[in-house]
Amino acid sequence: MRVFRKARGAWTRRATVVVLGCVPGLLAVLALVVCAAGVDRIDRTVVERERPVAAPLPAGPHRAARPVIVPRSRWLDAGNTHTQPPARYDDHVVAVFVHHTDSPNAYACADVPRIIRSLYAGQTGVRRWDDIGYNFLVDRCGTIYEGRAGGVDRAVTGAHTQGFNHGTAGIAAIGTFGAGTPVPRAMTEAIAALAAWKLGLSDVDPRATVRLVSSNDLSRYTAGTSAVLPTLAGHDAGFMTNCPGAALTSQLPRIRARAAHLQGR
Repeated sequence: MRVFRKARGAWTRRATVVVLGCVPGLLAVLALVVCAAGVDRIDRTVVERERPVAAPLPAGPHRAARPVIVPRSRWLDAGNTHTQPPARYDDHVVAVFVHHTDSPNAYACADVPRIIRSLYAGQTGVRRWDDIGYNFLVDRCGTIYEGRAGGVDRAVTGAHTQGFNHGTAGIAAIGTFGAGTPVPRAMTEAIAALAAWKLGLSDVDPRATVRLVSSNDLSRYTAGTSAVLPTLAGHDAGFMTNCPGAALTSQLPRIRARAAHLQGR
């Protein structure tokens, strides 16, 4: 088990670990009530320098190639954006939380930018958050979208897992994946590739565990409590919710194994 502790503004490996938490779900405007009850509000920038869509395989042990990531500029236009505070950052991402958006599954993948825009509008409008909570979103066709502003290659502090937003990244599967719902293979492959790359930047094994410390009493763990959680976890590992749904939760072992394989483990 890897142990990480944030001391004096830096993550260091020690004989202790950092606690991992799950992100709350999103809600879309009008009718979409998402599993968003457990999110910390964090500041983010609205203007983001667009990153290249692909990057070469990074050097170093157990790192995976960066997958293609569609930038925010493809789903968030000037007419829908709003002023927001600067992004906040951690030193490393040591865990990933997987969510579902609790929204309809029968969508055309060409319509996903509008869907994400609706989720953004619901969170920044109805809920008055500064930005969308998830760091990334993945559609049923396997396309990965940049979510929260701040830079996909940086450890942006999200608002996806109440009590466990620091040192983690939130990945939202667009749809609802309760028991018996088919989970598209393209979606799970994309989640695995994204997690492999993001965790690989800190040389974190997707099959391992990490100790994180809760920062919020509304989390599954009271503030100050340390918990040992999977480095690739479902939202329900850190928050009292059924997100990311029983069907997607059942896919997590395979996603972990696939991500580890992509890291060369």
